Parts: sequence; structure tokens; C-alpha cells
Amino acid sequence: MMKTDKTIIKETKYIAFCVAILSVLMQAVFLVLRLWSYKVLLSNLLIGATVIANFYFMGLGVQKAVAEDEKEAKKTIRTSQSIRTFFVFVMVVIGVTVPCFSIIATIIPLFFPRVAIALRPLWKERKSKEGTE
Repeated sequence: MMKTDKTIIKETKYIAFCVAILSVLMQAVFLVLRLWSYKVLLSNLLIGATVIANFYFMGLGVQKAVAEDEKEAKKTIRTSQSIRTFFVFVMVVIGVTVPCFSIIATIIPLFFPRVAIALRPLWKERKSKEGTE
């Protein structure tokens, strides 16, 4: 059993933080639009946890692949991606089909990690400017 690299933990915490912030924003938008219900909250929790877990396990897959030769690494990455994609798919199907979840609030959080990744360079740039002054 490999020990989880500190970078994976750090980056997963960043993704979790961003998902939490974006989830609160989404809840607020639903509240302002008077569309909020417990279904929105449940969907947000389900998919928020799913995308954070997906990111973490992606990091573990990459960590494992880095220690292998090229052929095995490709196989490891492909297998990891297939399993993670299936897991996310199952969670989305649950969120869309089970009546206690909101369809829209199930779909929106799927994009939160992408937003967090897109904002990451801005966060690092701001942090580096603060360190130089």
C-alpha cells in the first residue's frame, strides 16, 4: 500500500474548498430564485462528494502510474479513468432518477472541479505576488 503523496492531499483539499464555496453559491442562487428545496441540498452533497472523491482517486492513479514503466502506466491510468467515470456515472444516474434529488442540482456540481482548476493559476499568481512584496 502506497502512502498518499502530500501534493495529492493538498490539491484535493483545494478542490474540496472550491467545491464547498461553489456549492454554497449554488445554494444561494437557488434560494434567491425561490427554487431551493432539500432536494437541491441532497443533490449538491451527493455530487460534491462524488467529484471530490473522483479527483482524489485520479491523483492516486497518477501517483501509482508514475512509479511504473510506460506500458503499465498507460494501463493503470486507463483503468483508473474507467472506474472513476463509471462511479461518477452511477452517482449521476442516482441523482437524476431518485426522486429525493434535483436533476439540475445534480448536474451543476459536476463542473465545480473544472472551475476550481481554471481558477488555480489565479490563486497561485496572487499568492506569489503577496510573497514578493
